[in-house]
Amino acid sequence: MRDQFHDQLQSVFDDLAAICRQVEVAVGRATKALMNGDVVTAEEVISADIDIDRARERVEDAAFELLSLQAPVAGDLRTVVAALRMVSELERMGDLSVHVAKIARLRVPEIAVPDAARPTMSRMAAVAEDMVRRVADIITSRDVEAAIILGRDDEEMDQLRRNSFAELLADDWAHGVEAAVDIALLGRYYERIADHAVSVANRVVFVVTGESPHAVSGN
Repeated sequence: MRDQFHDQLQSVFDDLAAICRQVEVAVGRATKALMNGDVVTAEEVISADIDIDRARERVEDAAFELLSLQAPVAGDLRTVVAALRMVSELERMGDLSVHVAKIARLRVPEIAVPDAARPTMSRMAAVAEDMVRRVADIITSRDVEAAIILGRDDEEMDQLRRNSFAELLADDWAHGVEAAVDIALLGRYYERIADHAVSVANRVVFVVTGESPHAVSGN
């Protein structure tokens, strides 16, 4: 009976990793739409979000079934509850990708990101996508060290966010209020994707060790 339970639990984590891969694709495609003014790709990101929503529902159903039928305790209960929280965060990451795509679509045939802001925004997008890719691997491997490193690497995203604000507030910003609002929102979306990735990684640490990442790393 316990073997069956752990097989089902492993299936839940496999599904979480698969959702994270879907989110990785969504982030990358939303960025492509944003940087190229590609309305077709933007629409595809928006339409595909329902697949992430449905996958979340399947994970939730499986987790609730484990809770109701198997009555897990201790570490197993911790893992099931963590999975429920993780899938919610993954879905939110998908939603944030949709927000990026919607800004891209809104500004077509123009491009939402002015040339002056492209280097910083492109790097924010790249960091966000990389963090999503890495957290998918962390879910699969349950690699505590990789999860802790991911949390530390979030500092680059925080610095990029500060750089983006500095660009918006600079005296030589010549792109108007509308573009400034877009950039402020986009920076927030990419920053939140990274934050959710770190949160998911932290939950993996808790599942494996029963402790917070700070306790495990000694920081």
